[in-house]
Amino acid sequence: MISRGIVPNLVISQRAVDRIVHIAQGFIQDETGESMLGMVLPGQDVEDMPTIYVLDTISPDEATTVRMTHTFQQGDDLQDEIIWWLQENWRLSREIGVDSNRQTFDSRYDTPLRYLGDWHKQPGYMIQPSGGDLMTALAWLDDMENGMEYLLVPIVTLGHPSVTMQHEGAQVNYFTYPMDDGTDLRMDWWYIHRDVRVFQPITPVIMPEKVFPALAEYPWHLVRPDRIEDEVALLQREGMFVNPLVYQADEDIPMELCFFVARPGSATVLLLVTEHDYPHTPPRAFTAPFQRFNPADDFYDIFEQFWAEKTPVDDLPPMDWHPESTLLGFVRFVEDHLGIAPPPSAPKSVSIAVDVDEDDPIDSVDGTSSDLDDDIDEIEAPEDEPETPEVDDAATTKSTDDETEGETT
Repeated sequence: MISRGIVPNLVISQRAVDRIVHIAQGFIQDETGESMLGMVLPGQDVEDMPTIYVLDTISPDEATTVRMTHTFQQGDDLQDEIIWWLQENWRLSREIGVDSNRQTFDSRYDTPLRYLGDWHKQPGYMIQPSGGDLMTALAWLDDMENGMEYLLVPIVTLGHPSVTMQHEGAQVNYFTYPMDDGTDLRMDWWYIHRDVRVFQPITPVIMPEKVFPALAEYPWHLVRPDRIEDEVALLQREGMFVNPLVYQADEDIPMELCFFVARPGSATVLLLVTEHDYPHTPPRAFTAPFQRFNPADDFYDIFEQFWAEKTPVDDLPPMDWHPESTLLGFVRFVEDHLGIAPPPSAPKSVSIAVDVDEDDPIDSVDGTSSDLDDDIDEIEAPEDEPETPEVDDAATTKSTDDETEGETT
């Protein structure tokens, strides 16, 4: 917790700086921005100031982002999912003591990741947050459900004259970054506390990314949401029950995206595991005996029940796997290997209506020809057809003919 009236220290990872510069250069005319993720560490003693660490910035989904010269709106499910992904993998890294690069987790940073605020680019030399920014920040801080007492609201502006001389030791709330056109990007950092209710300048210090525990790489299903939609659709078209979920399938960081795949009537369930860089890394397969479950239950609990009964499929022959391969192809490959592939479906007969002209003869089954009346469903028997010798059948036929004649009349 940061007390009112105190402006904390601020440290920014070079990773975050590089991402900010890259994104800002991509939208020269329009406003843009991202959400920031990091942590807050208390001081070593009462007199020490707490420190905010900015480790990463998260882009919004382009499909829902509004960018114009004086407008930028962000915030969507995809952005929230990426933040959740980074937070959960960070939590697991703290638990097992290893980061996503398989390096020892530095215990100095044993604290949760959290949302810190949004940065955005403004036109011209508008280096301070606007009145609208103040209203937005206060509304966010006053909403108790957000659980935020303070926010960072940095502002990026472009086209500043290149600075060739820096005054060492000067306490300023901005840094500059040289651009390809000879001008500088400038990023001014501002801090606001719920109780103070005004923006205050905060001095940034940039540190190398390697100083901090490594963050998890973004997973394939968030980098390519269209890919997972296609993968699930292919499996469902074969009548399979499919449910993807993020799960820690092994002791490595990051977590995996797993798939619960079941064919109707099959006694075996397939549990597929994909790494964060799928499809570059092939999936893995496990089997589990099917058991009834209540779909209304939490599916993480359901998945863990099957995961507890899993058997690895570790004797697969070599498969010609490439980035264009699909989970459906992998499932078929596993089923063929295990001998649990469903039998091929029998061809179905299909009735086809055919229009035929009156004068066109149609060959009968016995090779003779007959003409069709206008109504293709009613075919009259020849007049000279001999009377059938079976009395009962003849009576039935005569009765039917009489009824038909009456209906026609």
